[in-house]
Amino acid sequence: YARDAFEGLRLMDALIGIKRGVPGAALPELKQRRVKATTTVVDERPPEQPTRSDVATDNPVPTPPFRGSRVVKGIPLKDYASWLDESALFKGQWGLKAARGTGPTYEELVESEGRPRLRGLLERLQTDNLLEAAVVHGYFPCVSKGDDLIILGDDGSERTRFTFPRQSRGRYLCLADFFRPEESGETDVVALQVVTVGSRIGEETAKLFEADSYRDYLELHGLSVQLAEALAEYWHARVRAELGLAGSDPTGLDGMLRTEYQGCRYSLGYPACPDLEDRAKIAALLEPERIGVQLSEEFQLHPEQSTDAIVVHHPEASYFNAGGRS
Repeated sequence: YARDAFEGLRLMDALIGIKRGVPGAALPELKQRRVKATTTVVDERPPEQPTRSDVATDNPVPTPPFRGSRVVKGIPLKDYASWLDESALFKGQWGLKAARGTGPTYEELVESEGRPRLRGLLERLQTDNLLEAAVVHGYFPCVSKGDDLIILGDDGSERTRFTFPRQSRGRYLCLADFFRPEESGETDVVALQVVTVGSRIGEETAKLFEADSYRDYLELHGLSVQLAEALAEYWHARVRAELGLAGSDPTGLDGMLRTEYQGCRYSLGYPACPDLEDRAKIAALLEPERIGVQLSEEFQLHPEQSTDAIVVHHPEASYFNAGGRS
Protein backbone atom coordinates (compact mmCIF):
# COMPACT_ATOMS: atom_id res chain seq x y z
CA TYR A 1 0.00 0.00 0.00
CA ALA A 2 1.27 3.48 -0.88
CA ARG A 3 -0.15 6.63 0.67
CA ASP A 4 0.20 8.56 -2.58
CA ALA A 5 1.34 8.13 -6.17
CA PHE A 6 4.95 9.12 -5.59
CA GLU A 7 5.40 6.78 -2.66
CA GLY A 8 4.09 4.19 -5.10
CA LEU A 9 6.92 5.11 -7.47
CA ARG A 10 9.47 4.54 -4.71
CA LEU A 11 7.96 1.13 -3.99
CA MET A 12 8.12 0.25 -7.68
CA ASP A 13 11.79 1.29 -7.79
CA ALA A 14 12.47 -1.00 -4.81
CA LEU A 15 10.60 -3.90 -6.42
CA ILE A 16 12.53 -3.55 -9.68
CA GLY A 17 15.77 -3.25 -7.74
CA ILE A 18 15.05 -6.54 -5.94
CA LYS A 19 14.11 -8.20 -9.23
CA ARG A 20 17.40 -7.10 -10.81
CA GLY A 21 19.49 -8.03 -7.79
CA VAL A 22 20.60 -4.48 -6.96
CA PRO A 23 22.68 -4.58 -3.73
CA GLY A 24 20.77 -3.16 -0.77
CA ALA A 25 17.42 -3.05 -2.55
CA ALA A 26 14.62 -3.92 -0.12
CA LEU A 27 10.98 -3.21 0.57
CA PRO A 28 9.88 -1.40 3.77
CA GLU A 29 9.11 -3.64 6.74
CA LEU A 30 5.54 -4.87 6.96
CA LYS A 31 3.42 -2.90 9.40
CA GLN A 32 1.33 -4.67 12.03
CA ARG A 33 -2.35 -4.83 11.18
CA ARG A 34 -4.22 -2.43 13.44
CA VAL A 35 -7.72 -3.73 12.87
CA LYS A 36 -8.49 -7.34 13.58
CA ALA A 37 -10.05 -9.29 10.75
CA THR A 38 -13.71 -10.05 11.32
CA THR A 39 -16.22 -12.28 9.63
CA THR A 40 -19.00 -10.40 7.88
CA VAL A 41 -22.42 -11.84 8.61
CA VAL A 42 -25.04 -11.21 5.95
CA ASP A 43 -28.50 -11.03 7.49
CA GLU A 44 -31.58 -12.12 5.65
CA ARG A 45 -34.10 -9.34 4.99
CA PRO A 46 -36.08 -8.74 8.21
CA PRO A 47 -39.80 -9.49 7.94
CA GLU A 48 -40.70 -5.83 8.51
CA GLN A 49 -38.50 -4.51 5.68
CA PRO A 50 -40.65 -3.14 2.85
CA THR A 51 -40.32 -4.44 -0.69
CA ARG A 52 -40.34 -0.86 -2.01
CA SER A 53 -39.25 2.49 -0.60
CA ASP A 54 -41.28 5.71 -0.46
CA VAL A 55 -39.88 6.94 -3.80
CA ALA A 56 -42.56 8.71 -5.86
CA THR A 57 -44.21 6.86 -8.73
CA ASP A 58 -46.03 9.81 -10.33
CA ASN A 59 -43.03 11.63 -11.81
CA PRO A 60 -43.20 12.25 -15.57
CA VAL A 61 -41.59 9.58 -17.75
CA PRO A 62 -39.48 11.31 -20.45
CA THR A 63 -39.73 10.38 -24.10
CA PRO A 64 -36.38 9.15 -25.45
CA PRO A 65 -35.17 10.33 -28.86
CA PHE A 66 -34.95 6.71 -30.05
CA ARG A 67 -35.23 3.12 -28.81
CA GLY A 68 -32.34 0.68 -28.86
CA SER A 69 -28.67 1.65 -29.18
CA ARG A 70 -26.48 3.90 -31.32
CA VAL A 71 -22.73 4.28 -31.84
CA VAL A 72 -20.85 7.58 -32.00
CA LYS A 73 -17.15 7.60 -32.92
CA GLY A 74 -14.46 10.23 -33.40
CA ILE A 75 -15.56 12.57 -30.61
CA PRO A 76 -13.09 15.51 -30.55
CA LEU A 77 -11.04 16.07 -27.40
CA LYS A 78 -12.26 19.68 -27.19
CA ASP A 79 -15.82 18.40 -26.65
CA TYR A 80 -15.04 16.55 -23.42
CA ALA A 81 -11.76 18.04 -22.15
CA SER A 82 -13.69 20.74 -20.29
CA TRP A 83 -15.31 17.97 -18.21
CA LEU A 84 -11.93 16.87 -16.85
CA ASP A 85 -11.89 16.83 -13.03
CA GLU A 86 -8.55 18.54 -12.37
CA SER A 87 -8.70 17.90 -8.62
CA ALA A 88 -9.12 14.15 -9.16
CA LEU A 89 -6.27 14.22 -11.68
CA PHE A 90 -3.79 16.35 -9.74
CA LYS A 91 -4.51 15.02 -6.25
CA GLY A 92 -5.82 11.52 -6.84
CA GLN A 93 -3.86 10.41 -9.90
CA TRP A 94 -0.69 12.51 -9.86
CA GLY A 95 -0.32 12.86 -6.07
CA LEU A 96 0.25 16.60 -6.31
CA LYS A 97 0.30 18.13 -2.82
CA ALA A 98 2.08 20.81 -0.88
CA ALA A 99 4.99 19.81 1.34
CA ARG A 100 4.66 20.32 5.07
CA GLY A 101 6.07 23.54 6.41
CA THR A 102 7.45 26.10 4.01
CA GLY A 103 7.11 25.80 0.27
CA PRO A 104 4.53 26.39 -2.44
CA THR A 105 0.85 25.81 -1.68
CA TYR A 106 -1.23 23.26 -3.56
CA GLU A 107 -2.80 26.05 -5.62
CA GLU A 108 0.66 27.35 -6.55
CA LEU A 109 1.77 23.83 -7.53
CA VAL A 110 -1.29 23.50 -9.75
CA GLU A 111 -0.33 26.66 -11.62
CA SER A 112 3.42 25.97 -11.80
CA GLU A 113 3.41 22.19 -12.34
CA GLY A 114 -0.05 20.70 -12.77
CA ARG A 115 -1.66 22.74 -15.52
CA PRO A 116 1.49 23.24 -17.62
CA ARG A 117 2.13 19.49 -17.57
CA LEU A 118 -1.54 18.83 -18.37
CA ARG A 119 -1.48 21.19 -21.36
CA GLY A 120 1.65 19.53 -22.70
CA LEU A 121 0.19 16.03 -22.39
CA LEU A 122 -3.10 17.03 -24.02
CA GLU A 123 -1.18 18.53 -26.95
CA ARG A 124 0.86 15.35 -27.26
CA LEU A 125 -2.26 13.17 -27.24
CA GLN A 126 -3.66 15.14 -30.17
CA THR A 127 -0.37 15.40 -32.08
CA ASP A 128 0.33 11.66 -31.76
CA ASN A 129 -3.31 10.75 -32.40
CA LEU A 130 -3.52 8.65 -29.23
CA LEU A 131 -7.23 9.22 -28.54
CA GLU A 132 -10.09 7.28 -30.15
CA ALA A 133 -13.05 8.58 -28.15
CA ALA A 134 -16.23 6.65 -28.87
CA VAL A 135 -19.60 5.97 -27.24
CA VAL A 136 -22.36 3.41 -27.55
CA HIS A 137 -25.55 4.37 -25.73
CA GLY A 138 -29.20 3.56 -25.80
CA TYR A 139 -32.68 3.91 -24.34
CA PHE A 140 -34.69 0.87 -23.32
CA PRO A 141 -38.27 0.36 -22.09
CA CYS A 142 -38.45 -1.05 -18.58
CA VAL A 143 -40.48 -1.64 -15.42
CA SER A 144 -39.55 -2.58 -11.88
CA LYS A 145 -40.64 -5.44 -9.67
CA GLY A 146 -39.37 -5.53 -6.10
CA ASP A 147 -35.57 -5.25 -6.29
CA ASP A 148 -35.51 -5.97 -10.04
CA LEU A 149 -35.27 -3.66 -13.02
CA ILE A 150 -36.78 -5.51 -15.98
CA ILE A 151 -35.71 -4.47 -19.50
CA LEU A 152 -38.48 -5.05 -22.02
CA GLY A 153 -38.39 -5.94 -25.68
CA ASP A 154 -40.40 -4.18 -28.38
CA ASP A 155 -43.28 -6.60 -27.82
CA GLY A 156 -43.35 -5.94 -24.06
CA SER A 157 -41.79 -9.26 -23.09
CA GLU A 158 -38.86 -9.49 -20.66
CA ARG A 159 -35.50 -9.09 -22.36
CA THR A 160 -33.24 -9.15 -19.29
CA ARG A 161 -33.33 -8.03 -15.68
CA PHE A 162 -31.01 -6.48 -13.13
CA THR A 163 -31.33 -7.25 -9.42
CA PHE A 164 -30.09 -4.50 -7.11
CA PRO A 165 -29.46 -4.50 -3.34
CA ARG A 166 -31.86 -2.71 -1.00
CA GLN A 167 -30.98 -0.69 2.07
CA SER A 168 -31.61 -2.54 5.32
CA ARG A 169 -32.63 0.65 7.14
CA GLY A 170 -33.33 4.33 6.51
CA ARG A 171 -35.49 4.79 3.42
CA TYR A 172 -34.88 1.19 2.23
CA LEU A 173 -33.80 2.52 -1.14
CA CYS A 174 -33.09 0.29 -4.11
CA LEU A 175 -32.15 1.39 -7.61
CA ALA A 176 -35.21 -0.40 -8.99
CA ASP A 177 -37.50 1.94 -7.01
CA PHE A 178 -36.71 4.81 -9.36
CA PHE A 179 -38.65 3.14 -12.17
CA ARG A 180 -42.37 2.53 -12.61
CA PRO A 181 -43.57 -0.62 -10.84
CA GLU A 182 -44.86 -3.38 -13.09
CA GLU A 183 -48.31 -3.28 -11.48
CA SER A 184 -48.77 0.38 -12.49
CA GLY A 185 -49.38 -0.68 -16.09
CA GLU A 186 -46.98 2.06 -17.27
CA THR A 187 -43.68 1.60 -19.06
CA ASP A 188 -40.61 3.54 -17.98
CA VAL A 189 -37.29 4.17 -19.75
CA VAL A 190 -33.67 3.60 -18.72
CA ALA A 191 -30.54 4.92 -20.44
CA LEU A 192 -27.33 2.88 -20.71
CA GLN A 193 -23.92 3.98 -21.95
CA VAL A 194 -20.40 2.68 -22.51
CA VAL A 195 -17.61 5.13 -23.36
CA THR A 196 -13.94 4.67 -24.19
CA VAL A 197 -10.96 6.80 -25.18
CA GLY A 198 -9.58 3.83 -27.07
CA SER A 199 -6.65 1.42 -26.82
CA ARG A 200 -3.84 3.54 -28.28
CA ILE A 201 -3.30 5.56 -25.11
CA GLY A 202 -3.15 2.33 -23.09
CA GLU A 203 -0.56 0.93 -25.46
CA GLU A 204 1.52 4.08 -25.00
CA THR A 205 1.36 3.86 -21.19
CA ALA A 206 2.43 0.19 -21.41
CA LYS A 207 5.51 1.24 -23.42
CA LEU A 208 6.44 3.78 -20.74
CA PHE A 209 6.08 1.18 -18.01
CA GLU A 210 8.24 -1.32 -19.90
CA ALA A 211 10.88 1.38 -20.36
CA ASP A 212 10.93 1.99 -16.57
CA SER A 213 9.66 5.55 -17.17
CA TYR A 214 7.45 5.31 -14.12
CA ARG A 215 6.78 9.01 -13.60
CA ASP A 216 5.77 9.52 -17.23
CA TYR A 217 3.72 6.33 -17.02
CA LEU A 218 1.98 7.54 -13.86
CA GLU A 219 1.06 10.90 -15.36
CA LEU A 220 -0.14 9.59 -18.73
CA HIS A 221 -2.03 6.66 -17.21
CA GLY A 222 -3.70 8.91 -14.65
CA LEU A 223 -4.70 11.36 -17.35
CA SER A 224 -6.09 8.59 -19.57
CA VAL A 225 -8.32 7.31 -16.77
CA GLN A 226 -9.63 10.80 -15.99
CA LEU A 227 -10.22 11.52 -19.68
CA ALA A 228 -12.42 8.43 -19.87
CA GLU A 229 -14.34 9.76 -16.88
CA ALA A 230 -14.58 13.21 -18.51
CA LEU A 231 -15.99 11.59 -21.66
CA ALA A 232 -18.52 9.72 -19.52
CA GLU A 233 -19.59 12.98 -17.84
CA TYR A 234 -19.85 14.72 -21.22
CA TRP A 235 -22.03 11.98 -22.67
CA HIS A 236 -24.08 11.76 -19.48
CA ALA A 237 -24.95 15.45 -20.00
CA ARG A 238 -25.90 14.63 -23.59
CA VAL A 239 -28.25 11.88 -22.37
CA ARG A 240 -29.89 14.21 -19.83
CA ALA A 241 -30.39 16.79 -22.57
CA GLU A 242 -31.96 14.20 -24.90
CA LEU A 243 -34.36 13.21 -22.10
CA GLY A 244 -35.27 16.83 -21.43
CA LEU A 245 -33.65 16.92 -17.98
CA ALA A 246 -30.90 19.48 -18.54
CA GLY A 247 -32.96 22.61 -17.82
CA SER A 248 -31.90 22.72 -14.17
CA ASP A 249 -28.24 21.78 -14.70
CA PRO A 250 -25.73 23.91 -12.74
CA THR A 251 -23.65 26.31 -14.79
CA GLY A 252 -20.21 25.21 -13.53
CA LEU A 253 -18.31 21.94 -13.53
CA ASP A 254 -18.07 21.95 -9.73
CA GLY A 255 -21.85 21.77 -9.47
CA MET A 256 -21.95 18.96 -12.00
CA LEU A 257 -19.36 16.97 -10.06
CA ARG A 258 -21.48 17.46 -6.91
CA THR A 259 -24.44 15.95 -8.86
CA GLU A 260 -26.59 19.08 -8.57
CA TYR A 261 -28.80 17.92 -11.42
CA GLN A 262 -31.59 15.48 -12.29
CA GLY A 263 -30.58 12.18 -13.88
CA CYS A 264 -27.93 10.35 -11.84
CA ARG A 265 -25.31 8.16 -13.52
CA TYR A 266 -24.58 4.90 -11.71
CA SER A 267 -21.43 2.96 -12.63
CA LEU A 268 -21.31 -0.75 -11.96
CA GLY A 269 -19.24 -1.78 -8.97
CA TYR A 270 -20.45 1.09 -6.79
CA PRO A 271 -22.74 0.67 -3.72
CA ALA A 272 -26.12 1.01 -5.45
CA CYS A 273 -25.21 -1.50 -8.20
CA PRO A 274 -22.21 -3.51 -6.96
CA ASP A 275 -22.56 -6.65 -9.09
CA LEU A 276 -19.96 -6.50 -11.87
CA GLU A 277 -21.58 -9.49 -13.57
CA ASP A 278 -24.34 -7.08 -14.64
CA ARG A 279 -21.82 -5.73 -17.14
CA ALA A 280 -22.53 -8.77 -19.27
CA LYS A 281 -26.19 -7.70 -19.46
CA ILE A 282 -25.26 -4.16 -20.47
CA ALA A 283 -22.85 -5.58 -23.05
CA ALA A 284 -25.60 -7.78 -24.50
CA LEU A 285 -27.86 -4.73 -24.87
CA LEU A 286 -25.28 -2.24 -26.19
CA GLU A 287 -22.74 -4.47 -28.01
CA PRO A 288 -19.73 -2.30 -27.00
CA GLU A 289 -17.37 -4.34 -29.17
CA ARG A 290 -18.60 -2.01 -31.91
CA ILE A 291 -16.44 0.70 -30.31
CA GLY A 292 -13.58 -1.67 -29.47
CA VAL A 293 -14.57 -2.42 -25.86
CA GLN A 294 -14.46 -6.03 -24.71
CA LEU A 295 -15.58 -7.65 -21.45
CA SER A 296 -13.10 -9.98 -19.74
CA GLU A 297 -13.96 -13.18 -17.89
CA GLU A 298 -13.55 -11.17 -14.67
CA PHE A 299 -16.13 -8.64 -15.97
CA GLN A 300 -13.56 -5.89 -16.47
CA LEU A 301 -13.78 -3.52 -19.43
CA HIS A 302 -10.91 -3.47 -21.92
CA PRO A 303 -9.38 -1.08 -22.79
CA GLU A 304 -9.05 -0.02 -19.16
CA GLN A 305 -9.83 3.56 -20.19
CA SER A 306 -13.53 2.72 -20.59
CA THR A 307 -16.57 3.09 -18.35
CA ASP A 308 -20.17 1.90 -18.36
CA ALA A 309 -23.20 3.33 -16.62
CA ILE A 310 -26.92 3.28 -15.98
CA VAL A 311 -28.56 6.72 -16.20
CA VAL A 312 -31.72 7.14 -14.11
CA HIS A 313 -34.06 10.04 -14.93
CA HIS A 314 -36.10 10.01 -11.68
CA PRO A 315 -35.83 13.37 -9.82
CA GLU A 316 -35.26 11.60 -6.47
CA ALA A 317 -32.41 9.46 -7.76
CA SER A 318 -29.22 10.10 -5.80
CA TYR A 319 -26.11 8.25 -4.73
CA PHE A 320 -26.69 6.01 -1.74
CA ASN A 321 -25.08 3.11 0.05
CA ALA A 322 -27.26 0.04 -0.35
CA GLY A 323 -25.90 -1.28 2.94
CA GLY A 324 -27.09 1.65 5.02
CA ARG A 325 -28.89 4.96 5.13
CA SER A 326 -29.35 7.24 2.13
